[in-house]
Amino acid sequence: MPTPPDDAHRLTLAPVDADTWRGVAALEVAEAQRAYVAEPVHYLALCAYGGLWHPLAVRLGDEVIGFLMWAVDPDDGSCWLGGLLIDRRHQRRGHGRRAIEAALALLSGKGGHRCFALSYRPDNPARRLYLALGFEETGETEGDEVVARLTVDPSVS
Repeated sequence: MPTPPDDAHRLTLAPVDADTWRGVAALEVAEAQRAYVAEPVHYLALCAYGGLWHPLAVRLGDEVIGFLMWAVDPDDGSCWLGGLLIDRRHQRRGHGRRAIEAALALLSGKGGHRCFALSYRPDNPARRLYLALGFEETGETEGDEVVARLTVDPSVS
């Protein structure tokens, strides 16, 4: 039986608050990813003033290593994930996958959401990750991005 990770290596999600916002604002993505994600402060401002998005800090132990946000589409009730980024110093270790899995578990478990959506540019390398997690491209678009959706089985959460 595998040993569970100690708290210093456990990935968790938590609402961005007075203790974590500076860590989120300081996140950096690799240069090649700048075409696909905005600066973290842009996402924080969107969450604070846009009236729709909710920010989550991705933490590894006590360290903020990433960010994602979520919102419920008022038109169809689907739960959107957006603004996912993992700091460049923590990439290529599966943290992005684990952050999405944790968000799906959190939002389907406590939030009761079953239908999820996200969008990305067709050339975004993260596309492979989203498809591997079960998201399916629908033919819908959001600006220059394709939309992918996932329905979570209620018995899984």
